[in-house]
Amino acid sequence: MITLYDAARCPYCARVRIVLAEKGVELEVVEIDLSDRPAWLYEKNATGRVPVLEEDGRPLPESAVIMEFLEERYPEPALLPPDPADRAFVRLLVFRDEELTDPYYAFRRGEDGAAGRLDIALGVLDAALAERPFFGGPEYGLADIAYVPWILRARDMLGVDLAPYPLLSAWLTRLEGRPAIASEIDIVAAL
Repeated sequence: MITLYDAARCPYCARVRIVLAEKGVELEVVEIDLSDRPAWLYEKNATGRVPVLEEDGRPLPESAVIMEFLEERYPEPALLPPDPADRAFVRLLVFRDEELTDPYYAFRRGEDGAAGRLDIALGVLDAALAERPFFGGPEYGLADIAYVPWILRARDMLGVDLAPYPLLSAWLTRLEGRPAIASEIDIVAAL
């Protein structure tokens, strides 16, 4: 049995929840209170952060690593493209997620100039969708899952208007039809 050490408010956990839902993996969820982390969590991840996925007593931290593990462990449905160069491109997008997450967190903290930085990041994502329907190419996959938690939270929790980013808005509308994304929207709404 797989156990996910999770926190509903955490976008990094959201990535893992979405991949698990897309792959139909049965699991046990242990909710972690991020304002009062249990001491035993540090035994599973020395940083004390979630998500942590545990199978057979082997804890695995870091959302990007967990997403890759799940893709290998449960190859169907595939969330990475079959071509090695295309897979490398998706991995690069996931690796560079701070180009969105850094401005997002700065905006959430109310830092000076953060709105402009977030606007630029969203504009870059919008422009990328002019070249392809999904971040990683012609099919939905890990690159989309890597970014959607922050886009949802920016829109639904921080009141960021996505209308100036029509391709990003259309992309999000397409994703909202997926049950795994719809479940995440429900989680965000409950926060």
